[in-house]
Amino acid sequence: MTAGPPTTAGWPGTKTSSLAMDVAGMTRWTPALTGVNHCPGMRGWRRKLPLFELFEQAHRGINFDKYEDIPVEATGESAPENIEDFSDAHLGEIISNNIKLCNYTKPTPVQKYAIPIILAKRDLMACAQTGSGKTAAFLVPILNQIYEKGPGNMPMPKGGGRSRKQYPLSLVLAPTRELASQIYDEARKFSYRSHVRPCVVYGGADVGGQMRDLDKGCHLLVATPGRLVDMMERGKVGLDYCKFLVLDEADRMLDMGFEPQIRRIVEQDTMLPRGERQTMMFSATFPKEIQMLARDFLENYIFLAVGRVGSTSENITQKVVWVEENDKRSFLLDLLNAADVNTLGPESLTLVFVETKKGADALEDFLYREGYPATSIHGDRNQRDRELALHTFRSGKCPILVATA
Repeated sequence: MTAGPPTTAGWPGTKTSSLAMDVAGMTRWTPALTGVNHCPGMRGWRRKLPLFELFEQAHRGINFDKYEDIPVEATGESAPENIEDFSDAHLGEIISNNIKLCNYTKPTPVQKYAIPIILAKRDLMACAQTGSGKTAAFLVPILNQIYEKGPGNMPMPKGGGRSRKQYPLSLVLAPTRELASQIYDEARKFSYRSHVRPCVVYGGADVGGQMRDLDKGCHLLVATPGRLVDMMERGKVGLDYCKFLVLDEADRMLDMGFEPQIRRIVEQDTMLPRGERQTMMFSATFPKEIQMLARDFLENYIFLAVGRVGSTSENITQKVVWVEENDKRSFLLDLLNAADVNTLGPESLTLVFVETKKGADALEDFLYREGYPATSIHGDRNQRDRELALHTFRSGKCPILVATA
């Protein structure tokens, strides 16, 4: 059984409840009849989460000072004026407090332009490199709008167990499970101490666990295209009321062959048509295929170019050195010794790419025997091991990560 027509103005999973908003964007739950909060997963929402656990990785890896000189160009009809500080955007209290908890002191170039564009309810096509702060550039304004305006008329999920269907207000599509997990982690931070519940679904992980998590309620869904199509066909997710659509790393999704699934999700199901939803696309490049996708998905959009479109990051110095096959390991040790292994940590991470999965395991073992704190990641590792490797790398516990491309 699937959910019927809208019957309540509450969040998905509520019973005859209304969500009151104050002018600062704070939310408070006001039960209309029963005096009970029925929203799945919202019980005890005032209980503080462990701040260190949630915000320990805040903006690590972003060099804000180096971004100051990156050129940005916004083109399109009546493009909103950029901001210079988060306070210029007049964000609500929830988002403003969570930005402070993330230790964001000033917006990056993509955030300076994208946040006011999205707050103005304009569609956006942004070309920006990974690591430029684009995740916050779309999560902050989307969540702020949800906090201020509430969900509107939403259906009350019917049934239980396998028949329960969720209707997210916002959908973020990402090409890989790692990026999806990263976006989800950021969404948790920006939805801290709010009624909004983010969820994430991706391939390579237990689908049963993901369905059980969805059953607790989902207002913002981060997903890889293939797993989302699976969830839709299982009757677990409906996009009838999705007001915000984000395609992150759109060029990479097309390179990986996800265009049929993306078009299935956006054009061939129940998602609101362009013009009725707000759509944002982020891509490092702007080839013809991305231009066609933007033409089909976006309405009167603003084009945002951050830095040189299609170029490598200006924060990376590239150097090519020819090394004989038998000398590669000794050369790698020389590089690590030159960097001083004693300085390796959260602020000095080393990423080593290798060609094969077997090579990744072998190099990790070699570095470990040589006394270097290393870990590895590749396609044969299960999702738990992959996430553990990324966590120990980001935290600096294992500041050397060996990976396949």
